[in-house]
Amino acid sequence: MNRDESLKLALDEGVELADPDPRWRRRFAAERRRLMRRMPGAFAAIEHFGSTAVHGLRAKPIIDLLAGVPTGVPLESLIPQLQRCGYDYVPALNQGFDGRRWLLRHRDGKRTHQLHLVTIGSREWIDRLQFRDALRSDLALEARYQALKEDLARRFPHDRDAYNAGKERFIRRAVGVGRQSATH
Repeated sequence: MNRDESLKLALDEGVELADPDPRWRRRFAAERRRLMRRMPGAFAAIEHFGSTAVHGLRAKPIIDLLAGVPTGVPLESLIPQLQRCGYDYVPALNQGFDGRRWLLRHRDGKRTHQLHLVTIGSREWIDRLQFRDALRSDLALEARYQALKEDLARRFPHDRDAYNAGKERFIRRAVGVGRQSATH
């Protein structure tokens, strides 16, 4: 299968949750090292986030990386180099993303990695890591999120947009609650 065919299949891939896999953390660490080695100084930090970063949580088996770009560096300036590192950037899928750029790696028509470029310390950076950390430390929140994901995957097995929209509402509420409790 050529790269264009693989990308098309990866973009149309349905929603399937997999049991937790200890290899997810190792795959993140390997990809982080690879990017830092190939693009020295490009990132202030790269964090593992999303469901594969939470021990015990079922997830789509795709490694989500949150790449913090130094303040003042345009996110778009890193895209050509990331494409040389095997990531695909689809401009149409990035419309409406304020302060974030999304790229993916794939193999044989399956997504393997999703890279989210954001400015280090931005609201995007803080909220995504705050939600990850809340899931890691609050078993009740993790259980509610897992139940929601299972329900959304059953209801929308071929509609990633609907699946993601359902999760986004939950995440916004969880992060908002976290902000309130952090200030009181």
